Amino acid sequence: MPAKALKVSVLTPIYNTPHKYLREMIESIQNQTFADFEFLILNDSPDNKEIENIVLEYAKHDKRIKYSKNDKNMGITPSRNKLLDMARGEYIAIFDHDDISLPSRLEREVEILDKNPEIGAVSGFLQFFQCKNDGFIHKCPEFDHEIRCAFTDNCYFPHTASMLRKSVLDKNNIRYEQFFTPCEDYQLWNRLMDKTHFYCIQDVLVKYRAFDGNTTHSQKNIMNRNREAIRLDICNRYPAYCKNWLRISKNTGTRFRLRLWRIPLLKVKNNTVYLFEFIPLFKIKWI
Repeated sequence: MPAKALKVSVLTPIYNTPHKYLREMIESIQNQTFADFEFLILNDSPDNKEIENIVLEYAKHDKRIKYSKNDKNMGITPSRNKLLDMARGEYIAIFDHDDISLPSRLEREVEILDKNPEIGAVSGFLQFFQCKNDGFIHKCPEFDHEIRCAFTDNCYFPHTASMLRKSVLDKNNIRYEQFFTPCEDYQLWNRLMDKTHFYCIQDVLVKYRAFDGNTTHSQKNIMNRNREAIRLDICNRYPAYCKNWLRISKNTGTRFRLRLWRIPLLKVKNNTVYLFEFIPLFKIKWI
């Protein structure tokens, strides 16, 4: 008899995750208002028996949790792809091993995908915590066209808060690409741009733990290099989006900052050039 169809597969690779963070992450999924999901947790630190025992402890009391481990450390991108191939859900909820999903996250994302078949990827805002920017909210434009324009500047669409339509990935043979690690999420959005539509719920769905030991900080140089390569590829393929993003953003935010040995020299913000980041010099016009 075939297994019962599932609505959502929550996919989380773990790697030497601090015990407290691991428990908070797991419990945030268990406490979702939406219950029709499987929770696939893949251990990419197979020698770490302590975190294995923690996950198995939860799995013993919650059959939705499915634990597995790699025979050896594979890295984040192969682990994400392995989870995608294991998933049985109609929708894929991406979730990193040290973040916290707010209780209504899955319910709200499922509602968007159910009502809008043209949308293949939905996400929401992130709220930073356990960092110097504690409380900062990472926002993203709401509608598809705006999100596409934003991709020509950076990876604004939050990965750890996203939910994808699995059929879009499978039909187009799209998976994460090792070459672009640790920007595999940005490259995934790049490949999906001509396959589906995007939408971002204008509310915080995930609390993002931005501490100094996470991937964003530990692989910063590689991330910056790969991110720029992806950004240039998107701009080359979609020049109209790039041009529109410059028009949208030209009157808001800091566009350039120059420092010398940590001493602020110049800053361009709101079409004004500042000396030492606070003395206005002159106005500029972007073409």
